[in-house]
Amino acid sequence: MDHKLRAHLAVLSANLIFGVNFSVVKFVTPGLLKPFGLNVVRVLVTTGLLWLMHIWEKPSQPLLKKDLPLFIGCGLTGIAINQLLFIKGLSITYSIHASLLMLCTPLLITISAFFFLNERVNAKVIIGLVIGIAGAILLITSKENSGTGANIILGDTLIALNAISYTFYFVLVKPLMTRYTPLQVLRWAFTFGTIFILPFGWTEFTEAPWGSFTMVEVSAIAFVVLGATFLAYLLNIYGLHHLQASATGTYIYLQPIFATAVAVIFLNEQITLVKIISALMIFSGVYLVQHSKLQRKLN
Repeated sequence: MDHKLRAHLAVLSANLIFGVNFSVVKFVTPGLLKPFGLNVVRVLVTTGLLWLMHIWEKPSQPLLKKDLPLFIGCGLTGIAINQLLFIKGLSITYSIHASLLMLCTPLLITISAFFFLNERVNAKVIIGLVIGIAGAILLITSKENSGTGANIILGDTLIALNAISYTFYFVLVKPLMTRYTPLQVLRWAFTFGTIFILPFGWTEFTEAPWGSFTMVEVSAIAFVVLGATFLAYLLNIYGLHHLQASATGTYIYLQPIFATAVAVIFLNEQITLVKIISALMIFSGVYLVQHSKLQRKLN
């Protein structure tokens, strides 16, 4: 099996894991672990494993003092705020809502790139942004009474803020990726992110009834921590190393499909007309933006 095929399988697997993770998180929190307590487990285990992998890495660029603020910013925006808001928001909204709103991340990255990186936009990009953001607003403001959401508007808002936080991470991490390996960037981002998360989640972490969890519950927690945090990040890094960003970006469309299938089967969430219309608008918006960028690179 060649590197390119393995890379495609890696990215496909990562997005499958992410899609399933929406429902698994809702099984874990708040029923087993409170949201911030779950985040403590995620970052502690992942950070530990990333440092453990350092033993087998080849010598690389040491951390430069001038890059320290950027790494701290990455830890704050890409790990701490991103994960705290994601888990908390998902715990009180629908898995389908969360997966669709996360699909808006490329739209928000495009907006941030326009303002902070002076990236050009054309009419197609603007139309895509308007359609996609409108679909997200329609989804957030819709009133539904089915599924497992406890506070839909607040949950959706937290998911949207989580996506916005990730766009700032994207801006901060871009110069670091030119000087360090992906694993280095990930390791230091998680290290600083862990420092930020611990004060928020330590109490919830210590209050968890660790000794009473069944094997199924432990397996669910392990999936979120090892599968959707550590393994999925590594699979994505491997894919990005061997494939163009445009190729890996197309796989993000699969996340809502996987998430919806699992949520409907296991969480009894319903596919409503509003969700279908919102999904079509978000999909169309992301497609227009991504397709326009790809065309610009080819020209």
